[in-house]
Amino acid sequence: MTKTKPKTLKIDGSTGEGGGQIIRTALSLSMLTGTPIEITNIRAGRAKPGLMRQHLMCVQASQQISNATVTGAVLGSMAFTFTPSIVKSGDYTFDIGSAGSTSLVLQTLLPALLFANTNTQTVSTVTIKGGTHNPLAPTTDFLQQAFVPAVAKLGMHVDIEFVQAGFAPIGGGMIKVAITPFMRHASASQFNLTKRGKLNGIELVASVLNLEYDICKRELASAKASLVEAGIDKTLITTKSFKLQGIGEGNSCYAQVTHEVSDTQNYKEYHSEVFTLLGEKRSSAEKIGCRLSGLVKRYVFNTDSLVDEYLTDQLLLPLALAGGGEFTARVVSKHTETQAWLIQQFLPVEIQLKVIDEQKNLVQVVC
Repeated sequence: MTKTKPKTLKIDGSTGEGGGQIIRTALSLSMLTGTPIEITNIRAGRAKPGLMRQHLMCVQASQQISNATVTGAVLGSMAFTFTPSIVKSGDYTFDIGSAGSTSLVLQTLLPALLFANTNTQTVSTVTIKGGTHNPLAPTTDFLQQAFVPAVAKLGMHVDIEFVQAGFAPIGGGMIKVAITPFMRHASASQFNLTKRGKLNGIELVASVLNLEYDICKRELASAKASLVEAGIDKTLITTKSFKLQGIGEGNSCYAQVTHEVSDTQNYKEYHSEVFTLLGEKRSSAEKIGCRLSGLVKRYVFNTDSLVDEYLTDQLLLPLALAGGGEFTARVVSKHTETQAWLIQQFLPVEIQLKVIDEQKNLVQVVC
């Protein structure tokens, strides 16, 4: 008896937000479900439509880990097909060849590798070379301090080693990632980040790559002063600064804001949001620090949601794969709506996005 081939799922790449996120998520879900895909109208509404180098690397990396058959995937292409085979754990290395985001390549591969070889629990290692600090992508800091701890609550174990920094336009950064196959336990509690408790602490971190170290001190002093002036207890604020290793030049700063999660029984649970900024030649260190504090103040004072905009996008797929859950989100963006739509094209889940007020939404993933 011959096995029926899965039907190809056709995806209009201009749907919703219409950017590279559709490509990455479609690749992830194609590999996870074994569903062949055909994506058309890729980034049709962008100034430079079609596949850019960053997106092409996501396709090529996905092809390698899943032994996929691919047609039409070249620079500038407006359409391609992707037919995956079996995803296997292993040791992989990918070089973007530019300052393209290592984080976005990782997030494309991560779901598939989390579910590869679950019977043998073979850990995968992925080395990715390129940009670690990009203006339009999660930084490595964000992944380490916000995304990884959040998915760890689901039982997903990912370890990211930040080897070398890479800023635009040169890149040259490197991350090494260890991914343990995911095994959901029947006793696992439901993911719930709906009620925010008291502020536990704010850590301000600044770093430079081949620039004056004083930039860090000025950014941190500016950010801390602004937060204290706004009424945040100075004893809750800590600061750190680093000199990064790598080629080129760059500056990054972030704030890790940690709250207690209410309604947890018999133990304390915490949730951290991370807000990142990259230094700019036309902006002083003081201005960057002030802008960073502005992001923190908006989150601390203007909402009691636990999850901010960017992590909201990134949590939908892990939740859909790990049994569901719910959380409060400050913003439901076009990115989030598009992500929810696309996940539901592949998986038998229901994703509900409910507006509570201007600064609070309830996101529910029902499996």
